[in-house]
Amino acid sequence: MLPLHDWLLLASICALGAMTPGISLAVITRHTLHGGAQAGAIAGLTHALGVGIWAAATVAGMAVLFKRYPGLELAFSLLGALFLLWMAWKSWQASRQSQAPAHTSPPSNVLHGAAWDGFAVAFLNPKVALFFLALFSQFLSSEMGQPARIQIALTAMIIDGAWYVLVALLLGRSRFLPWLREHHHWVERGTAVLLVVIACSVITQTLWLDPPALTWG
Repeated sequence: MLPLHDWLLLASICALGAMTPGISLAVITRHTLHGGAQAGAIAGLTHALGVGIWAAATVAGMAVLFKRYPGLELAFSLLGALFLLWMAWKSWQASRQSQAPAHTSPPSNVLHGAAWDGFAVAFLNPKVALFFLALFSQFLSSEMGQPARIQIALTAMIIDGAWYVLVALLLGRSRFLPWLREHHHWVERGTAVLLVVIACSVITQTLWLDPPALTWG
């Protein structure tokens, strides 16, 4: 297992990474707006699952493959950008509805959508693996045992899930949520614009500003 001071340092950096505002926070907020705290929490948990998969894969050496085979990162980046554009279209369409419904018990399709979006926004982002590669390299060593490796991956996943579930619960039970529902069309349009900007930024950076060498061997 990691020494306590090393684990505290790892946990602190993972917490800062999770708390940084971005597309993940926008997705959790959107599903909390439509499905309440339960939908937002489910999106947060599945987001943590996607992060956990990348953390475990990075510990196992997956991120090294991105450096050896840049085509993998290109494929994931473009797929992730397309997913963001699809979510932007959904948000823009939702902005035309009269008002976001307040679900006391969200229907299954709302919860399924929250679960999928939370997972996909993390899993389709290869930058997560590269972040973990840079972070975990400070703690991993060739002689490190399997329990310590599992501890590293679980730390990243649990902190991510705990943060976004906390966000969903606080937002879902706050007096601010009714105001968001009343003005949901602006929230949806703002989310859509944010998603398009991020998707275009990913595509531009991937294909033009910093294109990977498309070699597979």
